Amino acid sequence: MLITDIKEHVGYIILNRTEKKNALNFEFISLIKKALADFRVNPLVKVVILKSNSDVFCAGADLEYLISLQNNTFEDNLKDTSHIKELFEAIYTFPKIIIAQVEGHAIAGGCGIANATDFCFATPEAKFGYSEVKIGFIPAIVSVYLVKKIGEAKSRDLLLTGNLVSGPSAVQYGIVNEIIEKDKIEETVFHFAKKLSETTSPHSIKFTKELLIQIQDKSFDEAMRLATEYNAKMRETNDFKKGIMSFINKEKISW
Repeated sequence: MLITDIKEHVGYIILNRTEKKNALNFEFISLIKKALADFRVNPLVKVVILKSNSDVFCAGADLEYLISLQNNTFEDNLKDTSHIKELFEAIYTFPKIIIAQVEGHAIAGGCGIANATDFCFATPEAKFGYSEVKIGFIPAIVSVYLVKKIGEAKSRDLLLTGNLVSGPSAVQYGIVNEIIEKDKIEETVFHFAKKLSETTSPHSIKFTKELLIQIQDKSFDEAMRLATEYNAKMRETNDFKKGIMSFINKEKISW
């Protein structure tokens, strides 16, 4: 159901539950979480690309799986929902750059996965949306990440209508960084990832992502206190010392 690969410091997590359009169930979510955990600590991986091996990126929750949960107690459903929550947290708080390469529809939870990443590139035919309200469900966990990404007004538009968007509209909403033709997206995204792996400091990326997550809901004074602490903490790292010496000596930095 899942394929992982490493190519020149770029780690690939490839959704391969093709017969189910990469729909999410407990086992599939567990596999994705494990792949993320492995790449998180693998020093050979500096950037991660999350993509699909079919014409659908991810169709959201597996309906057969949802049907099987109908007789669950609230406590059972809370445990299951926490499992899903942990997947989005693992993506959003991933200490390395993580990129979604979307070449097919990303619906509901699938759209949430794409929007929890740092960058999202898509083909013109790819569609994005949160269809939960159309089937009597709620876009609960995904809403938290969508509001952070594009703001409340645009989030209300997507979440309350269940409409799908694609192409330039997806870019205007802010859920896609760039639309790339299907015959070029694989090479383009790989070179983008490879360039980031070569030109950015791993510690700088980790600390910057941590800081961005923490300062969003803080007061100005609290945000500045955290920023000051991170600034001081970064100065103690080998990456900082290496970067400053390379800059002073006018040497090309190789990360």
